[in-house]
Amino acid sequence: MVETLLLVGIVASVFVGFNIGGSSTGITWGPSVGAGIVKKTTAAAIMTVFVFLGGITVGQNVMETLSEGIITTDLTLSAGVAVLFFIGLGILVANIFGVPVPTSMTTVGAIAGLGLATGTLNYATIAEIISWWVVTPIIGFWIGGIIGRYIYPEVNRRVTIEKTDGPLLTLDRQGAVPKPALGPNTTWAEIEITVVVLAIGCYMAFSAGASNVPNAAAPLVGEAGLDVNTAVIIATVAIGLGGFTIARRTMDSVGGELSDIPLLAALFVMVTASTITTILSWIGIPISLVMATVMTIVGIGWGRATRPITFREAVTRDPEMEDREIELGAIVAEEEEDEPAPPIGEEEADEVLHGSDLFNPRAVIKYVSMWIIGPSMSTTLAYGFFTLVPGVA
Repeated sequence: MVETLLLVGIVASVFVGFNIGGSSTGITWGPSVGAGIVKKTTAAAIMTVFVFLGGITVGQNVMETLSEGIITTDLTLSAGVAVLFFIGLGILVANIFGVPVPTSMTTVGAIAGLGLATGTLNYATIAEIISWWVVTPIIGFWIGGIIGRYIYPEVNRRVTIEKTDGPLLTLDRQGAVPKPALGPNTTWAEIEITVVVLAIGCYMAFSAGASNVPNAAAPLVGEAGLDVNTAVIIATVAIGLGGFTIARRTMDSVGGELSDIPLLAALFVMVTASTITTILSWIGIPISLVMATVMTIVGIGWGRATRPITFREAVTRDPEMEDREIELGAIVAEEEEDEPAPPIGEEEADEVLHGSDLFNPRAVIKYVSMWIIGPSMSTTLAYGFFTLVPGVA
């Protein structure tokens, strides 16, 4: 009976990890794949490796919080399987609505529902987690705002990311041993940009592993039946399968609804969101990578849009500035090479993109709604289930 239940739990864990791989691989590598810098299969392979590294290192801190910190007793095998069921249900609902599921938040909600039903909820830990859920979007927005207002325009003017025709590298077979050589049209600048893009993608994959591997692995760790390393390997394999299969479509379409920002801006977003997620995972806070990503995108757009007015004018709402037009959501101005970006407080060029070109406000509202609906639904359902069937816990 125990072996059968553990097998059911592993299947549930694989289902959760598979869907996580489909969404997180698209978010991590979609911009790079779209720019032609990396192929889908290469992206999925690199994603799998760095997801494992993130899960087996920083992710163990999050795993400890999920398996031991939220409730005052260890998760049993039956309770862990039930929690995985509610996580899978949350993923299904999010897929129906067509938005990336806040898996970490759904996982916390399901375990919190168990704690409420059994009287074992650690209120201090859950309060700390929720406070970070409130603070993280604000942090992402303001860091993005600073980047968009003061950093991105200057970098955008100096850096051009282009993909030349033909392969990036070839094999020189003139000698006795073939050795790599630059492609027929490849420049050293393109090599440097490619290395930077790949490094940032690996960093984001590591961050995704640190935050997401515990969601598929933690409910089966400890008293539930699996040791940490085995659970991490199972979750990583499942995430990798999702990356090689359903993520292929996600990598084509990622950003199509929320944003259509260029690769350079996407790299700023990836570094910022990954850093926020990795730091919080390191201190053991289950956090959604999507949350940090979405709010950083919005913040960069807001910061880029408010450059035509000074910070003092924005705060005081100077009546003399009412005729100064601000394109909310603007992120890209087509500055000519070596032409300085307009200083803070001066009008932008006509080519600045409008807010509708950066992000869809309705999509942002839908994402934020899922951050509330996901954990609330999993908490309510888990509480009801463990109250009606107390023997499972």
